[in-house]
Amino acid sequence: MPHQFQRDMEELKTNLVRMASIVDDQVGKAINLIETGDDSSIKDIKAKDDEVDAYDELLQIQCENILALFHLEERGLPKPNKEALELVNDFIRIQSELPSVISTLMINNQLERCGDISVSISNRASKITQFRNLIDESGIAGMAKEAHTMVSCAIDSFIHSNGELAHQVIKNDKKVDDLNKFSFEFITGKMKSDPQLIEPLAHMLILARQIERLADHATNIAEHLLFLTEAKIVTHRKVLEN
Repeated sequence: MPHQFQRDMEELKTNLVRMASIVDDQVGKAINLIETGDDSSIKDIKAKDDEVDAYDELLQIQCENILALFHLEERGLPKPNKEALELVNDFIRIQSELPSVISTLMINNQLERCGDISVSISNRASKITQFRNLIDESGIAGMAKEAHTMVSCAIDSFIHSNGELAHQVIKNDKKVDDLNKFSFEFITGKMKSDPQLIEPLAHMLILARQIERLADHATNIAEHLLFLTEAKIVTHRKVLEN
């Protein structure tokens, strides 16, 4: 059982890394569409979303199976003897991995949402490819690039258990928030001064919100990594600090 449990944990981590790699590629192509206006990658972004959804379901099943094993071990401890001692050691081993399993479930959820947002971003950006000047002036392209960096760094922080990198991702969330505020003010101001541009500007307003959400999910991944590596709960820190 111990060997099987270790194999299950290794497979779980491997699948999460594979899913993260697909999501990172999705996000990169969606952001490239914003920066260049080249929408040739839309089909690939959507196809990869099916892969992400498949991994999401697989990881949930794997986590459920591991948690079920923990429950069975907890209830199945026999009376003290050599066999019981071995089982207790196995139980302790499983118990030590519980934070990792819980974090996997949380990060899996964040990655799946990043994949969905990538599809939404590509769909929205494809509607305004001819408005390059507006996109640049609004700061959306720069905001998108920053959000992509956050997602990539959040994934790297998880793969390499790099707490320092996770802290940097969380710190950079404010930068994206500031860029989002600038974009909002620019877009709404442009709507008032040039009503003929309301339709593309409305698409840009939604696009900026989607990019901001992408950065939020990257931040959540970094927070879950810190929970796993430093036993620190930093979620909702903004609310607590206010």
